Amino acid sequence: MVSARITVNGKETPLAPDAPHTTVLDFLRERGLTGTKEGCAEGECGACSVLVARPGVNKPTDWVAVNACLVPAAALDGQEVVTAEGLATPGADGTPATLHPVQEEMAVRGGSQCGYCTPGFICSMASEYYRPDRCSHGETGAEAAEAAHADAEHGPNGFDLHSLSGNLCRCTGYRPIRDAAYAVGEPAEDDPLAQRREQAAPEPVATSYTQGDSTFLRPATLDEAVQLLRERPEAVLVAGSTDYGVEVNIRSRRDQCVVAIDRLPELRELRVESEYLEIGAAVTLTEIERRLDGTVPLLAELFPQFASRLIRNSATLGGNLGTGSPIGDSPPVLLALDASLVLASADGERVVPLADYFTGYRQSVRRPDELIRAVRIPTPLSQVTAFHKIAKRRFDDISSVAVAFAVDIEGGIVRKARIGLGGVAATPIRSLATEAALEGRPWTQETVDAAARILRGEGTPMSDHRASSLYRSAMLGTSLKKLYAQTTEAVSS
Repeated sequence: MVSARITVNGKETPLAPDAPHTTVLDFLRERGLTGTKEGCAEGECGACSVLVARPGVNKPTDWVAVNACLVPAAALDGQEVVTAEGLATPGADGTPATLHPVQEEMAVRGGSQCGYCTPGFICSMASEYYRPDRCSHGETGAEAAEAAHADAEHGPNGFDLHSLSGNLCRCTGYRPIRDAAYAVGEPAEDDPLAQRREQAAPEPVATSYTQGDSTFLRPATLDEAVQLLRERPEAVLVAGSTDYGVEVNIRSRRDQCVVAIDRLPELRELRVESEYLEIGAAVTLTEIERRLDGTVPLLAELFPQFASRLIRNSATLGGNLGTGSPIGDSPPVLLALDASLVLASADGERVVPLADYFTGYRQSVRRPDELIRAVRIPTPLSQVTAFHKIAKRRFDDISSVAVAFAVDIEGGIVRKARIGLGGVAATPIRSLATEAALEGRPWTQETVDAAARILRGEGTPMSDHRASSLYRSAMLGTSLKKLYAQTTEAVSS
């Protein structure tokens, strides 16, 4: 066994004797850092939020907020973690600690009542506080909360409220928390965590950690990873652990061999080629969103509706596709984009169209000795795109139905149509019959009404606690009509 250690609040801490499945949450609490709380054990409440030093988008290091309840502690071998306790500056010679600016604003603006959720809010707020491209649109500090907001979801100090979308408060109410977020200024020049951003993030550490009959492995290269899968096809692959962590917590899942692939360099690339855009399977959704910066409009529309910022900070496209869930949000979008997957094994690579990837409920053509290396999106992109997610909540919810459109219209004629559907079959599917009903026909109300009737009959929707089969079918047809209305409004304006 190779010793595994995590730097917590500036102090190296050995992982042993914790089990490989032990979460960061339990690891911290067992060492007295009880500010990190368990509220749901599913990544839905944010009470467990902590900061992790990760490779930055605009600086060498970003302080990224993640759900400590989902991440295996072994996955942070060699990494740096900061908890709510580590944000304050310790006092000298027994004097009281100096609160961090985020903590200070939460205190003076009444952002905490019972206090259970507060440390998680503090860490998520600190992540946004240290975001390098957060810019001020007006006054900051104490006057910011009273100033006019830049828009409904951004403060005059550039604070994005969506950074707190994964944090829940059940007793204080959100207004004072929002006021605290909108009141924080810029980090001081001597702020140690701000200065830390100028240095490189910790390199991934090749890990082999065993306790009992369970092993956590982090191979150093893709070649090592695929060779390991050949030797141990029963191994479970994890990246952001946003799905696997729930299985560990709620269903007591215990696997003998877990292989982390989230830091493999070969899975962390984002490249623009002459005929396609290639996104590494282990690039987090937040990183994709910020690095693409809206250049793929359909993905830009997807990301704010995909879970919470806390989840997107860890979740990956490879993981969302690897689970094979019929209600995952990314498959319909990627189907509409005509995406393909690059599957890697010890024998080499093969490219599989996403439309041919899923074979049944949570089943696919990927072999046990293969992993998803990248997602390829062909270019040029379609002109008209939209993602319609029908759910009980506007944000941070599982979809009842998800529909993604990518349509090319030339001279008023539909030249190409791609429609991806989620939540209406055992797998994500392409709406082939509706696509055929649109292509070659004029983009008119008559064409859309006829195609919408066909779209209502696509898939095999079921009734469950989220929606009835009739409702799901109705939403399919309505979604196409909504797209037409949106395009007509865009043209007329």
